[in-house]
Amino acid sequence: MDEDERKWAEASRQPGLELEWIRQNNLMYGGLVGIGIVMVQPFLTVTSLDLSAVICVVAFSVAIPLLAGLVLVTHQEAFMRRASGSKLVTVAQSVAVFFAFTGIVSGFWHVTWMAGAGVLVASALALAVHSAGYTKLMFPRLGRDAASNGSDRSEGSDESDASDDAER
Repeated sequence: MDEDERKWAEASRQPGLELEWIRQNNLMYGGLVGIGIVMVQPFLTVTSLDLSAVICVVAFSVAIPLLAGLVLVTHQEAFMRRASGSKLVTVAQSVAVFFAFTGIVSGFWHVTWMAGAGVLVASALALAVHSAGYTKLMFPRLGRDAASNGSDRSEGSDESDASDDAER
């Protein structure tokens, strides 16, 4: 394991971090269920659907039950104060989020292709923003240590800690 991998592994063992991930997942799954219900409602009474509307309905027909099951799992995980670690849960997470995202994009695409494209672009930007913010908050020294690669500051010294606090 190289130095960067060791630092990531060490930082991800922070107390309470797993519970925070469980809470965030629960919020995301519940939000996606709500979005799915709202987006599918107008299509339920229509007799004929175009391709983007069909994709939206089918995608949410897969995503909503999976997301509901994941909400229940995350409640149990929060109660037990640990993640399940089940491979089936991990697969369900990926499948549910993929189909929910597909349903959202196709629902907006149904309104106009520009809205669908806007969701795609904005989602990519949001992912980049979240990744940058998360990395900076959770692993503040990782990027700087890799960039400085052997600076004069000793890790863990009071001087180093004081300058870290000043930067924040």
